[in-house]
Amino acid sequence: MTAPTPLPAGEPTPSADVPADVPADAPAEDAPDPLARVLEALRLDQVDADHFVGPSLHRPRGRVFGGQVLAQALVAAGRTVPDGRLPHSLHGYFLRPGDVRKPIEFAVERMRDGRSFSARRTHALQDGAPILSMITSFQEEQQGLDHADPMPDAPPPDDVVSALDVLGPIDHPMATFWTQSAAFDLRHVERSIFIGPGRERTDRQMVWVRAHGQVPSVRASGDPSGGPSDQVLHRALMAFACDQIMLEPVLRRHGHSWVSPGLSMASLDHAMWWHRPARVDEWLLYVQSSPSSQGGRGLTAAKVYAQDGTLVASIAQEGMVRLPD
Repeated sequence: MTAPTPLPAGEPTPSADVPADVPADAPAEDAPDPLARVLEALRLDQVDADHFVGPSLHRPRGRVFGGQVLAQALVAAGRTVPDGRLPHSLHGYFLRPGDVRKPIEFAVERMRDGRSFSARRTHALQDGAPILSMITSFQEEQQGLDHADPMPDAPPPDDVVSALDVLGPIDHPMATFWTQSAAFDLRHVERSIFIGPGRERTDRQMVWVRAHGQVPSVRASGDPSGGPSDQVLHRALMAFACDQIMLEPVLRRHGHSWVSPGLSMASLDHAMWWHRPARVDEWLLYVQSSPSSQGGRGLTAAKVYAQDGTLVASIAQEGMVRLPD
């Protein structure tokens, strides 16, 4: 193979500002399993009431994965709101590449606590400069009008090929890293674009996603003070997982794949709305599309459904997508 096997969405391919001393095939950290590593990264150390510090997971070429810092920022914000308020939306901008060798500081601004809603601005910082700026809104559970778009027809996840089965046989450092560090099982209904373009040029795709293992209950752990509530944790993990695939519809629409020569991609901004409770250790179907790409940027959207057809979240992301002329 002459080009790297897939880099998750939100992490650009190599460029000049990536630390040169972080090899692409460096081993993953020692931990029981990939999901355990992600969960540990979300257990932020609290400095004071509104400041937290977290580590970074190893990534090829030394850049912090966008989904990781997004999830950590959500956890930090969630630890400053009154009990019983869950995140229902976030809007974040990725401002600078992060360095996996350095810790990330999370500074939370308490913008408002109303009778039903709370708003928090969170800056993720390295060397005093923001790498992510995000506003999250939280709401108490309330009754109201209720409707949702139905889930489209899709084969069950057991009938769809896993990314591990696609990448596992490939003898390449990037494929090895992906299979050994994947905290989530990704199953593309239309066939993945990890090692080549899709069968047809379309901006639509559906992907089944589930954590590799069960996410333990915070209460069951016996130490609820050191982490987010169960539903905040699952929503943070959903933000982590979706950043791996959000820009794929842009590539699929133009007949490209993760191994297209010269591909460079990075998340620019990210928005999520949570409609109903969901668990990432149960199958979720991401129904994705891309309404536009132009000027080196691509816009994508996703509706996320539980396996029973419940619409649990909506997502939008714009990213940098560059290819040689």
